[in-house]
Amino acid sequence: MSTSTPTLTLDAEALYAQLLQQIQQAFPNTAGLAVVGIYSGGAWIAERLARDLGLSTPAGMIDVSFYRDDYAAKGLHAEVRPTQISFAVDAAQIILVDDVLYTGRTTRAAMNELFDYGRPARIMLAALVDRGGRELPVAADFVAHVAAFEPAVSVNLHRADDGLLSISIDHA
Repeated sequence: MSTSTPTLTLDAEALYAQLLQQIQQAFPNTAGLAVVGIYSGGAWIAERLARDLGLSTPAGMIDVSFYRDDYAAKGLHAEVRPTQISFAVDAAQIILVDDVLYTGRTTRAAMNELFDYGRPARIMLAALVDRGGRELPVAADFVAHVAAFEPAVSVNLHRADDGLLSISIDHA
């Protein structure tokens, strides 16, 4: 018996528009709201959200490499980037942005790092795609697309030179 995985095409720009609309509906007044993106795809989305929501502070960027629970086993990733948060985290309402939500471990690491910068009033999670496969009790507050993928499938966000987003779904 042969099973084939159907080809799924996701329009990253349309998904971004859905995510933006969800956040705009939840926050008609964005005073006190901040966004922090997880490198790299979440950071790209967070930059656009900060602009499109008209936030007064630029998006923060966070690299969770040192906060991963598998850091000791995997070592340092070759592309570690500096975390950049230019606003006071204490008492802020933060939307933490990731491109693809999977096991929940990256989200946990990002929250641990955020707490090193202060104690936010609230952290909400936004993801372009929730692919299932959770290993930790993490759920997105805002998500544009939910789909189950086999563990061997890789869902990746890409950004072109002109800033347009695209998604590749790669089968191992």
